[in-house]
Amino acid sequence: MKRRVCVVVTARPSYARIRTALAAIAAHPELELQLVVGASALLDRYGNTVKVIEEEGFRVDRKVFMIVEGENPVTSAKSTGLGLAELSTIFDDLQPHVVVTIADRFETIATAIAAAYLNIPLAHVQGGEITGSIDEKVRHAVTKFADVHFVASRPAAERVVRLGERRDRVFVTGCPSIDLAREALARGPLAADAALRWGGVGARVDLAAPYLVVLQHPVTTEWERARMHVEETLRAVDELGLPTLWFWPNVDSGSDGTARGIRAYRERHAVSNVHFFKNVPPEDFIRLLAGARCIVGNSSVAIRECSWLGVPAVNVGGRQAGRDRGANVIDVAYDHAAILGAIRRWTDGPRPPRGEIYGDGNAGRRMADLLARVPLDFEKRLTFEGEG
Repeated sequence: MKRRVCVVVTARPSYARIRTALAAIAAHPELELQLVVGASALLDRYGNTVKVIEEEGFRVDRKVFMIVEGENPVTSAKSTGLGLAELSTIFDDLQPHVVVTIADRFETIATAIAAAYLNIPLAHVQGGEITGSIDEKVRHAVTKFADVHFVASRPAAERVVRLGERRDRVFVTGCPSIDLAREALARGPLAADAALRWGGVGARVDLAAPYLVVLQHPVTTEWERARMHVEETLRAVDELGLPTLWFWPNVDSGSDGTARGIRAYRERHAVSNVHFFKNVPPEDFIRLLAGARCIVGNSSVAIRECSWLGVPAVNVGGRQAGRDRGANVIDVAYDHAAILGAIRRWTDGPRPPRGEIYGDGNAGRRMADLLARVPLDFEKRLTFEGEG
């Protein structure tokens, strides 16, 4: 009998983080893919990721509407609870042999709790990494709920083991987003006018000329300052004047403040060099990054995929504090002068070397093979290496 593998995708970045694994699971002769899509991945204002998923050939088995309006700590907590209730019903209906959850979002922990209480083995992707804010707590909490760990790097694997997890259940697969980067790079650069088909608003950007990519999310522990934070980046990008592709923030606490900051700045200033987007297909996004002169903001894509691509990155603020990073990253505070100076260091200098901190481009296939053969049990005991 094929193992039923239920993967839960709840946000734009989560799909990019797992897409090649979805394809490998669907193609594996011993596995049956069950795909659940929910939360911001269903909402138009966050890019309607579910539409991209279906257009790329995946069948969505269930949808979970679980986002409470407000984008603040209270609504995030309530959305987690709603997701827990809805996902419990879905898992009971689908009866998967294993559930796969991704990274460190509030939807991730809702998925983990639901699977654990239904006695369904849980596989966690991207455990053992270090960042800041609530993501740090969620990721390590999900590690304790998980029965199988697909980590992106050797240091991450060691952290998971130090948390008391069995070494024979921790697998260094790399990150599927690096697989996607490898595939996208093989297709070559985008056409100069490719941005026209993605919609959005603002200045027309010619991809044949030097351009920036900006992706800045709110920080959940600093959500009340999200508007101030994004205004510093806006000032730097506006003053620099380079053509810029700016992507809308995710659904975390404070995203309303980030969005208001962007809209207010556009109303007060004649921003003539920036085009704003909600979403683009994952492979196009990677190809867009590969051609960028620099990425600015606080998304993990700047540290993860861009390290492999060798794309310069300016990481703003503490959202990625502690995450393993390569030579492509300059860290700066929320200060427009510091942001501007860091961007100029990259645009005036050579590109950094490429790195393989997060994998070699074969993670999805490794995950599928492991899901077909790893023992699926759901009872755990806290153990540490060396204990008798």
